[in-house]
Amino acid sequence: MKKLWGSCAAAIALAAAPLAAQVENGAPSAEDAQALAQLQSLFAAEPLTAEQQARLPLAEDLIDSIIPDGAMAEMMDTMFEGYLGPLMQLAAEAGPDLSAHIGISAEELGLGENEAAEIVAIIDPDWKERRTREMALMEQMMGEVMTTMEPAMRKGMSEAYAVNFTSAELKDIAAFFATESGATFARKSLALSSDPRIMGAAMQQMPAMMQHFARLEETMKSAMSGLGEPKTYDDLTSDEKARLARLTGLTSEELRSRMEAAAAAEKQGPFD
Repeated sequence: MKKLWGSCAAAIALAAAPLAAQVENGAPSAEDAQALAQLQSLFAAEPLTAEQQARLPLAEDLIDSIIPDGAMAEMMDTMFEGYLGPLMQLAAEAGPDLSAHIGISAEELGLGENEAAEIVAIIDPDWKERRTREMALMEQMMGEVMTTMEPAMRKGMSEAYAVNFTSAELKDIAAFFATESGATFARKSLALSSDPRIMGAAMQQMPAMMQHFARLEETMKSAMSGLGEPKTYDDLTSDEKARLARLTGLTSEELRSRMEAAAAAEKQGPFD
């Protein structure tokens, strides 16, 4: 179950891995490049038809109005001001993460917030300033990422408009954008998606969303009824154990331990 809920994060990690490798080593590894190619193949689009290609210049003019230079970075600024910044500030005010320093949480040790903070302060006296700088760097880096993405987003949206709108419709939209109200709409439409009022409305529905997710887990269990449970290590035959050992290079003890840990993690709910 956790793998299902974590698939989106895994996709992001796959996309980010080649970038990290490029920064560290000057070029992505063959493995990272292959992972990125596989991810990109999931979103491969059909080439534009001749008719759609003919509409592309009209679409490009529209997208230039919606995503002018710097629009993506401006959108990220709006997101930080509206909700990312407050969320990060809330995390910062929650106190230090003890588990990041000693590998075990304050809850597991039965420690209070003050005791946990004292331990972290001994190990990392600069943890508060470190977190402040991390937040500032995160905002800066996300702005740079958005700026890097902007040309590709402009290209993708232009092609999407060329596919989904006729020439007449594109011209009608362009005529609207040529008005004072249309120009204002075009300039603000991208940033409006992250307006704090919209995000606030979504946050208000969070309890209802959580209820849906809770029901989804039960519904998923019902949908899986009739299927056999994955084998435990003790369920495996001697031949299966030997084959897994050869394939993984793990000892029988390591394989048992890892299978038990994986099974325990899989039984946890998506929000555990």
